[in-house]
Amino acid sequence: MENLMETQTLVTPIQVLDNILVINLDITLWSARRKLTAEDFGGIELPPEDLASLGSKKICDPARLNVFLKLKARAVTLLNKVGVRFLSGWAIPEDKASEVIQGLCDIRDNFFVEKEDFLSGYDAAIEDWIARHPTWAGITKGSTVSREYVDSRMNFVWQMFRVMPAAQLSNDTTELESGLGEEVGNLGTTLFQEISRDAADIWKKVFEGRTEVTHKALSPIKTMRDKLAGLSFVDPHVLPAVQLIDTALSKMPKKGNIVGAPLLTLQGLICMFKDTDSLLAQSQAIMTDSSAENMLMNWNSDQLAPIAELTEEDAGGLPSQSNSQDNSNPDTLVDQTAIPVSHLDSMGLW
Repeated sequence: MENLMETQTLVTPIQVLDNILVINLDITLWSARRKLTAEDFGGIELPPEDLASLGSKKICDPARLNVFLKLKARAVTLLNKVGVRFLSGWAIPEDKASEVIQGLCDIRDNFFVEKEDFLSGYDAAIEDWIARHPTWAGITKGSTVSREYVDSRMNFVWQMFRVMPAAQLSNDTTELESGLGEEVGNLGTTLFQEISRDAADIWKKVFEGRTEVTHKALSPIKTMRDKLAGLSFVDPHVLPAVQLIDTALSKMPKKGNIVGAPLLTLQGLICMFKDTDSLLAQSQAIMTDSSAENMLMNWNSDQLAPIAELTEEDAGGLPSQSNSQDNSNPDTLVDQTAIPVSHLDSMGLW
């Protein structure tokens, strides 16, 4: 019998390029730092540069620049939600381009409003910083830069483009060693690695050590699911992963906090997803042997009992399977036979 725990080797075909666009995010920020020099300390003798080097000095309050770091982080988060890292930026599904560009435009507009506000008070901010450190005013005053310089160091732009293999190269070796095929081939592996990192983050922030969560806990799982669904054409293992999430979400109570067996289902799902090898092995098993429903409910079944076998007390107050059809109860479970069927477009690649 095939060993499903062997690490899966994923190779994304070059034809995937027909369905993705690449976004390169080019955000530059002013660091508000200058290099320290020996003159800053009265020309004292310092070790040679190949042995040691001085650090930097802050010539403006770094807290005034935090807003720009947050806006850059928002842009990265936006791209991470729908895309996968590729070349110098992110590969995104072509049908998500309008949504992504609109999101970037909103962040960019906010960036430039904040930039104008910062520059309008720049001179005052420098004077305030110097006044707050009067003992060291000498090393700060001599290192300040003009408002125009700071303006030139802060920008928020991006480039969106389509990547295509170079055609009619001089010889086969040149084409083979172009590097693009290898980058595209790694897209599936990169996607699952990113999903596992996201799942590990979800586990730490939402599920670890918890015996009860609210429906807000489902939000990051749905975000992870939507990212996979949008990139379903990258690798055939993606659809089973989406089915696993859909199956788990279908087990959640319609209302009320999530406790007992439904919580264990989510915790089991996230534990599986944060281990790339386990996730790929499970996806492979679904592709070749079973349905997402059976695979999820049988996964680690010695620790995760089927909901039908749990009493109300065992399930932390949730109704048992026998009365789960009572829709008047706010904690009624979704009909466990009504598992959504995920129909995602493989763009003819699988």
